[in-house]
Amino acid sequence: MGQQQHSRQGFDELVAEGAAVPTEGWDFSWFAGRATEARPSWGYALRLAERLSGAPAALDVQTGGGEVLDFALRHADRAPVLAVATEGWPPNIAKAAALLAPRGVAVVAAPEPAPLPFADGAFTLVSSRHPVRAHWTEITRVLAPGGTYLAQHVGPHSAFELVEHFTGPQPEEVREGRHPDREGAAAEAAGLEIVELRAEELRMEFHDIAAVVHFLRKVVWMVPGFTVEAYEPQLRGLHERIEREGPFVAHSTRHLIEARRPD
Repeated sequence: MGQQQHSRQGFDELVAEGAAVPTEGWDFSWFAGRATEARPSWGYALRLAERLSGAPAALDVQTGGGEVLDFALRHADRAPVLAVATEGWPPNIAKAAALLAPRGVAVVAAPEPAPLPFADGAFTLVSSRHPVRAHWTEITRVLAPGGTYLAQHVGPHSAFELVEHFTGPQPEEVREGRHPDREGAAAEAAGLEIVELRAEELRMEFHDIAAVVHFLRKVVWMVPGFTVEAYEPQLRGLHERIEREGPFVAHSTRHLIEARRPD
């Protein structure tokens, strides 16, 4: 469906459409033509594919529906000797298991923020894309000496133009949460050595209110407790703004972090 057809739909129809889309996993293909987000220059999934090739034992934490790990495994030169993924949300556990089992990946239910259910030093590579929170002591514990943590994290004040439209101005400590410098310091405090830490700000565009509704339902920590009913006035105001001015622009922040457990 093209953007012009989206714009001809009414507010109620668009909101209903965004509210009906399933939210399991991290497949964002539904947003095609409705929302865009620039990608970081470092190419996380392909970088992960390189590290997975022939890894003795790899763990992907908070794997979502397994889509990113699946992509990386398909592009790896060799499969890891042992590959495991964790996920805490039941709909995603089932989706990840169905997607990753054919690739030899064991998907383990691991609720947040419980300790990881693995032995000390069990993995030579731990990875994660957009974890809700990085549990540094647990990551360090399950890494073997010389092992690597490779991840792409959501950075501070990500999409806050959109968030603050619904919540109002946020305190500075909330806006600056997930700061890469703080996360690097926390990783070091847990016993890891920072190998690389890079951050980028990326442009986002929302072309209709259906995309906003689906985004806030899918990325639940952006506006905690979001429902269409609770935020109908803000949704209607944003819909009218998009109709009047064009796509709503926000900015996401991402950082790449690679850390190593000393020998």
